[in-house]
Amino acid sequence: MTAHQKKSALGLMVLAILLVSVNLRPAISSIGPLLGTIRTDLDLTSSQVSLLTSVPVFCMGLFAPLAVVFNRKLGLKASVAILVAAIGLFTLLRGILPTYPVLLISAFFIGTAIAIISPLLSAMIKRNFPTRTASLIGVYSFGMGLGATMAAGLTGVFYAIAGWPVALASWGLLAIAAILVWLRVKEPPAEASQVPVQGVAVVSPLRNKRAWYMLAFFGLQSSLFFSTITWLAPIAIEKGLSIVLAGAVLTVVSIVGIIGNLTLPLLLEKWPSRHLWILVSISSGAIGILLLMFAGSEFIWLAAVFLGVTLGGLFPLALMMPLDENTSADDVNSWTAMIQSGGYLISAMTPFSIGILYDRFQNHTITLSLLLAFLGLLFVFAFLLNNKTQDQK
Repeated sequence: MTAHQKKSALGLMVLAILLVSVNLRPAISSIGPLLGTIRTDLDLTSSQVSLLTSVPVFCMGLFAPLAVVFNRKLGLKASVAILVAAIGLFTLLRGILPTYPVLLISAFFIGTAIAIISPLLSAMIKRNFPTRTASLIGVYSFGMGLGATMAAGLTGVFYAIAGWPVALASWGLLAIAAILVWLRVKEPPAEASQVPVQGVAVVSPLRNKRAWYMLAFFGLQSSLFFSTITWLAPIAIEKGLSIVLAGAVLTVVSIVGIIGNLTLPLLLEKWPSRHLWILVSISSGAIGILLLMFAGSEFIWLAAVFLGVTLGGLFPLALMMPLDENTSADDVNSWTAMIQSGGYLISAMTPFSIGILYDRFQNHTITLSLLLAFLGLLFVFAFLLNNKTQDQK
């Protein structure tokens, strides 16, 4: 393979990674704007409908280790193609059979597919872009943010045109473009040696207190993210906004979050303190939630901006923690696997728990108080992690 052919192959791979990652959020984030409508049409409780976002997140934590099995049995390229097709088909199924059991089953299989795809994409990035992993992780994160933004903003529009089953199912069409490009990817032969999807640590993170702090931090920021995309639209609707405008509020959160993902590396170059930006992100979220709790409906849009800053900042900062902590690639992989698996299992319970509380009290003040509590706990763990010298004694 010539240098030009290799460059073209890597360029196509970047596009394929972007298109695959765009498919990893819409099936989850499209539920939020339609939560109340689905609950009413299918005669569900808030806790039942919130399972449609809790179940896939739970699967994202539980089934990630299956990536090793898929890679060994089918290979990386075939595995990702099959799993993206599964996301597309189960998403489309929601429009064909719009019943609660089908929605719940599709949530399970979509979450499982996302769980397995994520480490496979990370393996491809590590293998083919060893000196540019940060940039490619940025492409990967940007794709997920873009998918979440489109789903949050356009699902309400699709609902107004064709109803909620079509609005949910339409996101399955994204898989077609991703598969068409993915199947054309050819890894450069010199770069395509087998690497494990998951490394083996020299020292187990299970025995390290800081690894558990990072797991808690990742779980809390993930809880904040999934609870926000699930319940912010219903909160906005309760304050008098239409479904379309409530979806637009989520779009603002997602767009600001994407801008945060893109600008944070530049800010870290000038002011490299991770702790500083964690505190800025937490403070911004606290302002946004307090605006939702005590200000009028006209302040929802400003609150969305503050929440977008929080979600766009905390996620990449949480991803950087195991990289900052370790020098060995095996240790980084092992810490990341533990932190994300445990964190996603924690965050899977929060939208469901909020649904139970709302069924009981019919008041989103409790929802917002819980989100504020997450930020308070993030503040505590941020200081525990900043006290590295004390932890090593």
